[in-house]
Amino acid sequence: MREEIGMEEQDTSRLEAAERAELEARLVGPDVVSDEQAYEAALRPRSLDELIGQERVREQLALMLTAARARGRTPDHVLLSGPPGLGKTTLAMIIAAELGTALRLTSGPAIQHAGDLAAILSGINEGDVLFVDEIHRMSRPAEELLYMAMEDFRVDVVIGKGPGATAIPLQIPQFTLVGATTRAGLLPGPLRDRFGFTAQLEYYEATELHRIVDRSAALLGVQTTPKGGFEIASRSRGTPRIANRLLRRVRDYAEVRGSGVVDLDIAHRALDLYEVDQIGLDRLDRAVLDALCRSFGGGPVGVSTLAVAVAEERETVEEVAEPFLVRQGFLARTPRGRVATAAAWRHLGLTPPTTTADPTLPLD
Repeated sequence: MREEIGMEEQDTSRLEAAERAELEARLVGPDVVSDEQAYEAALRPRSLDELIGQERVREQLALMLTAARARGRTPDHVLLSGPPGLGKTTLAMIIAAELGTALRLTSGPAIQHAGDLAAILSGINEGDVLFVDEIHRMSRPAEELLYMAMEDFRVDVVIGKGPGATAIPLQIPQFTLVGATTRAGLLPGPLRDRFGFTAQLEYYEATELHRIVDRSAALLGVQTTPKGGFEIASRSRGTPRIANRLLRRVRDYAEVRGSGVVDLDIAHRALDLYEVDQIGLDRLDRAVLDALCRSFGGGPVGVSTLAVAVAEERETVEEVAEPFLVRQGFLARTPRGRVATAAAWRHLGLTPPTTTADPTLPLD
């Protein structure tokens, strides 16, 4: 499941895109790769030059990697934080590709014991890049073992139990850890401080997403018009992963119910069919706003009650719908509960009450 990734030339055709998808399949294992994952892998940029957006992070990473190569040393450990779908895994792959070394993949939830981490580290070669997704979900014993590995490049393997237990120091080759997290605040301070480079990935502008859509369309062999591509980008919630997913769905619509060309009309009709409105709200987002405004008079209402009203789990409402609604200024999180703003009422075509939520109210 953690095989090495070698350097390959840039993709210039659909055939090469398929080859990249196959490479991703070999990386994570044939039994767990879905069609969606394979397509997503095929669309990933492979170098910093190919990367679109995140200009500041790209420049900082390029500087660090170039300096490390010039010194002949392993780069500092890297921490990438930000919402899902912005390219943390892609950046880890790019770092390994830029260094010309192997990439080893794992995730925080998969490392539940210190022995799990020790087994991974013992198989690392000099200069390898170890990517740990959702690193904030590692177990505490594994975290404490990781401190020593990051700082001193050694781990203590405990043999036996009780008073007769013996700790055997195991030296490991120098490596670069790339940690990714969607919840940077949950990382312990000692772990966070051991990363020499930290980057917060930001949401993308519509113009940047338009370039991503055009690039992905070229790799997939999809013909798009400028207006059709921009329509997809503008409804993608500032997230490349969503932009690529919507492009594939609009492509399906264009091939089945159109001429195969993704123009403005086809994009409108396809995205309306998939219930993605003009600013990117989907069915769940609108259900939350509709329940908040129509059923509860705009709030305040507790998130658990709101989740029951839309027949979803509380975590789904909190982690999937709320961040985008708050960012769009449609919902305010207050000490008394969730409240719809005047903008939310207007977006639903309703007349806002005389008193609506002030988005500057303190968070709960």
